[in-house]
Amino acid sequence: LNIKSSHYPKIHNFTPTVKEKAIKELEEWYARQDEQLQKTKANNRAAEEAFVNDIDEQLQKTKANNRAAEEAFVNDIVESSPGTEWERVARLCDFNPKSSKQAKNVSRMRSVLISLKQAPLVH
Repeated sequence: LNIKSSHYPKIHNFTPTVKEKAIKELEEWYARQDEQLQKTKANNRAAEEAFVNDIDEQLQKTKANNRAAEEAFVNDIVESSPGTEWERVARLCDFNPKSSKQAKNVSRMRSVLISLKQAPLVH
């Protein structure tokens, strides 16, 4: 750190030792500030790296879960046999009235689907 005397106000009434002491204290303060800044930058880099790694890990888990769900869905569609249509519909529906976060009241439709699941229509 190169400190020029032009950066400091002129001190007329002080002896050279007081002036030198003040300059030395300022240099030490700047050194501490620079050290603290370097530590903060290093901590921020580490925190950013950890954040990015967590996001990547979550993304990989989500991709794996989505692939497994897609594979199960495709297998379910392929394995469907005649007469099991209502079972497939029932699996896609949420019959728990408390977990539903919809604004509309779908209780009647839910009860119709449950009754059709229990006693399917005969053609």
